[in-house]
Amino acid sequence: MGSPVTTRDDIDLRALLRPGDRIVIGQACGEPTTLLEALIEQGGDIGGLSAFVATSFSGVFTPDSARGVRLSSMGAIGALRAMSAAHALDVVPCHVGRVGPMIEAGEIGCDVAFVQVSPADADGNHSFGLVSDYVQAAVARARVVVAEVNDQVPYTRGEVLPASRIDHALFVSRPPVQVEGSPIRPVDEAIARHAADYVEDGSVIQMGVGGVPDAILRLITDRRDLGVHSGMVGDGLVDLVEAGVVTNARKKIDRGVTVTGALIGTKRLYDFAHDNDELRMCTTAYTHDAGVLAGLERLVSVNSALEVDLTGQVNAEQSGASYVGGTGGQVDFVRGGVLSPGGHAIIALPATAKGDTVSRITARLSGPVTTPRSDVDVIVTEFGAAELRGRTLAERARRLVDIAHPDFREALDREAHLIRQRGF
Repeated sequence: MGSPVTTRDDIDLRALLRPGDRIVIGQACGEPTTLLEALIEQGGDIGGLSAFVATSFSGVFTPDSARGVRLSSMGAIGALRAMSAAHALDVVPCHVGRVGPMIEAGEIGCDVAFVQVSPADADGNHSFGLVSDYVQAAVARARVVVAEVNDQVPYTRGEVLPASRIDHALFVSRPPVQVEGSPIRPVDEAIARHAADYVEDGSVIQMGVGGVPDAILRLITDRRDLGVHSGMVGDGLVDLVEAGVVTNARKKIDRGVTVTGALIGTKRLYDFAHDNDELRMCTTAYTHDAGVLAGLERLVSVNSALEVDLTGQVNAEQSGASYVGGTGGQVDFVRGGVLSPGGHAIIALPATAKGDTVSRITARLSGPVTTPRSDVDVIVTEFGAAELRGRTLAERARRLVDIAHPDFREALDREAHLIRQRGF
C-alpha cells in the first residue's frame, strides 16, 4: 500500500487536475487536510479551479490562502465564516439533504472528489470514517477520485469506498480535524432546561454541536432508552452511551444503532466510533429522508437560529449584511420532527444579541426565511417555550412575545397587536 507520507510535497495535483475542474471536498472533520494544503499551494498554477465544501473546521481555507480556488458552500459555518466576510465564498442555498442529489444531477459540479478515508479492511474497502453525508455522491460523479488514506481515521460502519474506485491514494498519518465542545454559558443552560422538557424516555434525538446541544445532553442523563438519528453527533453521544442513556432499544427502525452522517468532535468520539457495530454512518439520502424521519416515533429535533419573527418565520443564515450561518439540515429535521408520531421540532435561540441590545424575537426578519412558519413547531429561548403548531398568527405572536426578553416585550406587543387586529 506504500509508506505513509505527511507533507503536501509528495502530491502533484497538476498531474491529476485540469484547468477549470470543479472539486467536491469531504466536509467538517472529514476534510482531507493534506490534500487541501496541496490544493492551496498548487491550485493557482492549474487555473480556474472551484471547490464545494459544506462546512470547514480545518482552518486551511482563509481569504489569503484560497485565492487560487473559488470556494462555494451551502453556508458560512466554521472557518467559512471568515471567507464569507471577505466575500471569498459563494453560497448555494440548499438543504443539506439535497446536496448529494444535486451532485448526482450535476447541479453542483463535481469533476474531482477529494475525500478522507480510513485504512482498508481485509476486503479492500475503506470506510469514509468521520463523514459520510454527500461524499458517496461525489465519488460516484467524479472523473477523478483522490483519497487521503489516514491511519488515524476510525473505521466506521456504513458506507464504504472500494480501493478499486480510488484513482489516486495519498497515505498519511496525522490527527484528523477535531472540534472541541463549546463553553456552556448560563443562557445556554437556561435554554436547554426548556428544550430538555420535550425529551422523554424512548425519544429519538437529533441535534447539532454547540453550547445549547451540549447543555441539553447534560440534562437528559436521567432518561432511558433514548435513540439517536442525526445529521451529526459530537462527543456528548459517548457520555450518554456510557451512562446507559442512549441504547436505541425502542427505535422502530435501526433498533440498537445510532445513525448519523458526520462525527464532529475529538479523538474520544473517534475512538468510540472505531469498529463500533452500534453506530452507522449514512448518506443524507437516509439521515435526512422525510419518510425515514416520519417512521421514527418521538423524534425530537433541536436546531438553532439567528432570529424568529412574530409569525414564526426562522432566519438561520444572515444577520443584516453578514452571512454567518446556513440552511443546513434544519428544514429537513423540522419537518421530520413534526411528521414523527409524538415528535417535536425545536428551534432554540437566545432572546437577545449584541449584549442584550437587539431582540432575536423580532417583528420582521433582517435576513432570509430559512424555515417557513408553516413548518415551525416549538421556539425556545431562555424565557420559555412557545408551541406554535396549529396556532393562529395572532396566538403565535402572543406566545412569542412571552418568550422575548422583557426589555423588548412592550415594543413587540405593539407589533403583535397589529397582527391581532388584521388576523395576519
